[in-house]
Amino acid sequence: MFHVVGAGLAGLSAACALASKGARVTLYEGAPQAGGRCRSYFDPTLGQIIDNGNHLVLSGNHAIMSYLSTIGAKDALAGPAKARFDFVDLAANKRWTLAPNEGPLPWWTLSKSHRVPDTNFADYAALAGLMWAGKDKRICEVIPCDGALWERLMRPFLLAALNTEPETASAALAGAVIRETLAKGGHAYRPRIAHPTLGAAFIDPALGYLARNGVQIHFGRRLRRIVLGDGQVTALEFSEATIPISRDDMVVLAVPAWAAKELLPRIAAPDDFRAIVNAHFKMPAPAGAPLILGVIGGTAEWIFSFSDRISTTISGADRLVDMDRDALIALIWKDIASALNITEPMPEWQIVKERRATFAATPEQAAKRAPTNTPWSNLFLAGDWTATGLPATIEGAVRSGHKAAALALAREAV
Repeated sequence: MFHVVGAGLAGLSAACALASKGARVTLYEGAPQAGGRCRSYFDPTLGQIIDNGNHLVLSGNHAIMSYLSTIGAKDALAGPAKARFDFVDLAANKRWTLAPNEGPLPWWTLSKSHRVPDTNFADYAALAGLMWAGKDKRICEVIPCDGALWERLMRPFLLAALNTEPETASAALAGAVIRETLAKGGHAYRPRIAHPTLGAAFIDPALGYLARNGVQIHFGRRLRRIVLGDGQVTALEFSEATIPISRDDMVVLAVPAWAAKELLPRIAAPDDFRAIVNAHFKMPAPAGAPLILGVIGGTAEWIFSFSDRISTTISGADRLVDMDRDALIALIWKDIASALNITEPMPEWQIVKERRATFAATPEQAAKRAPTNTPWSNLFLAGDWTATGLPATIEGAVRSGHKAAALALAREAV
């Protein structure tokens, strides 16, 4: 029997991977619903289903694509046929479309019509320094953190990927993202977003898949204690009951870093986190609005256009989480109205704040990430905070679940 604790994306991907191999699985989740920080819910203020946040996926995120294929949701992501990224610089009143070519040879950087305005090929070549940066290096110790390319592409891109001010963030984690996306060519970073919601793309199909494969799912089951003995887990103590764990049972713990640390004080885990602020407006996006729009020089950073709402995401948002909601939403709407050429008054809105959205992607915090294996023979860790080699992203969360499942299956077979 395999016991998976936590039904965020890491736990769901672990449970689905186990179920796909015919394993007997029980899934426990402390909240009333699955999804963790990747969830959708009905918001009574807007009278519609919204996501707690907007998550950009890239076509080269192979773990996500494998996960979606397993749960029967391959068509749940929307995006352009080729890598295209629209930007607006509000301060300079300038718009452009980044249009990379599909292959790994970046000839697009030689074309003014394809690259960022006011940049040249040499600017892009300098990014190669990030590819194999040391684990103790910060981004600005490896590449120039100034100029048009930095301000109009690399800083917003890295801020979104790392959810940490790029000037202080890990060059190694930035390099991992670049190796898997920008360095492989446009075919690896076509932008994709969940359509119509995160729940419809990532969560509901997974729950359906697990149910069809006989997985027992228990919501409202918060793990209070992991009983350890003789080098293994011997019991899981929930509020409602204690589940005995035999020597042949395997446990995947897929909970946030702080929860894992409380349950297992001996493990390493990041302890510094960064916020994300999302805003949603009950207004259909204007005709012709890009699906995703990067905003330079504003409070809003990425605008997502849906048929029933306009949403925006602001990363590294610790400076905003305690700001007055009315003042904050006014700043955000001003940027959106300008970026999308909207003249109508601000519609109904909602702000969603995740104070501990991800661990701070600094070299110091990255060094605290725990491996999947633990000192206990039948216990494995999953979560975007574990040592995936990537920042705390959806791709990292899914990879961690797949790795935990694979190691648990291998251990069971011994």
